[in-house]
Amino acid sequence: MVIVGGIIVVLTIVAIIKRWEVRLVLFTSGALMAILSKNPFGAVTYFTSASGMVNAGLVTVICITMGFAYVLKLTECDAHLINAIVRPLSKLEKILIPGTVIITAAINIALPSAAGVSAAVGAIMIPALIAAGVNPAMAASAVMAGTFGSVMSPGSAHVVMVADLAKMEIMEIVGVVALKVVVAVIIGAAALTIFAFIRKESKGYVAAAGDYVAKDLSSFKVNPLKAIIPVVPLVILIVTSSAMPYNGKEGLFTTAVTVPQAMFIGIILAGLVSLKNPQDVSRNFFQGVGAAYADVIGIIACAAVFTGGMQAIGLTPALIKAMEGSDTVVSIASTFGPMVVAVLSGSGDAATLAFNQAITPHAATFGMEISSLGTTASLAGALGRTMSPVAGAAIICAGLAKVNPIEITKRNAIGMVIAAVVTMIMV
Repeated sequence: MVIVGGIIVVLTIVAIIKRWEVRLVLFTSGALMAILSKNPFGAVTYFTSASGMVNAGLVTVICITMGFAYVLKLTECDAHLINAIVRPLSKLEKILIPGTVIITAAINIALPSAAGVSAAVGAIMIPALIAAGVNPAMAASAVMAGTFGSVMSPGSAHVVMVADLAKMEIMEIVGVVALKVVVAVIIGAAALTIFAFIRKESKGYVAAAGDYVAKDLSSFKVNPLKAIIPVVPLVILIVTSSAMPYNGKEGLFTTAVTVPQAMFIGIILAGLVSLKNPQDVSRNFFQGVGAAYADVIGIIACAAVFTGGMQAIGLTPALIKAMEGSDTVVSIASTFGPMVVAVLSGSGDAATLAFNQAITPHAATFGMEISSLGTTASLAGALGRTMSPVAGAAIICAGLAKVNPIEITKRNAIGMVIAAVVTMIMV
């Protein structure tokens, strides 16, 4: 039965790569393995389990964070943050390429949607880069290369899941992955800048009249209060985290603020600063909650069915036994497994969530920490998506630059692979 399970897993990966509906693929594969293991209703049990649709830690954090994102969109606080940050950068021609990568990554922490950030930042920076003489494909690549900053966002589904598995605070997991992300961003920015220099794509490009229209940033009046709202929850979480040396029983903050609490503070402040109708704020918040449950929790629940099926059919125990005692094998699998699937499918979520549910809980068996193994897989999946020509963010960036998405892959691949190898060694 283990061999049959292996075949089902391979077919599952193929289906995900072919961009079939991820939730349907994961649920169907898990259900089939459960049936073959003589547990016909196992799929429903896994789906409704604590690791699936009713996981209190995952559901509350992810849904409220997405609700906050929807409120930011309504109040335009996200637009004010982006304009406040990219306006100064657009005037610094010598550091435009690495600066765009770093700033996109930083914004992606506060606004954790890769597609959303690529659209918002790209709409401003891609025309600005091209106007400064940067090759269009390089301009698109610079924005795309920073769209994995969300890996260290407190509201990231992967951060929340690893925290739940490791029985650690979310900000502790952010602390574990933060250095890896910073190193990966620096490597990605440096590799892209070197590539641009060698290929002479950092200056000298002249666009045809009317081809690329740079936004008139002077017409957008940045409201400082609105601009800081998106980062308020992050600042609160960092300042009150128990991981900070000045906190503790007798310290400055005796109790850490939770992610939901911080997000609700942000929601209230966004409504007050924008003077929006509270009914509209409420409506958009719950639309975000619903979207998060459908798009994120839905995948997590279906991944629970898939990993439950793997366990039931004996595949997970067989994999653990094969990898037992070899942290090198596990490190390679946790990095290049999610990364390859992400490159081919355009999404790092399905493979990463499945890996973290099936293998990461057994990290101690391999002589590793759950926090390190789980965050490595999460970052690897994000790096793979960042160089995927079929990722939604890549298609958006390519569309803004009027280039083929494969041109972005050509420019980002070297940096992302190097970053993956380096961060794997950092486990």
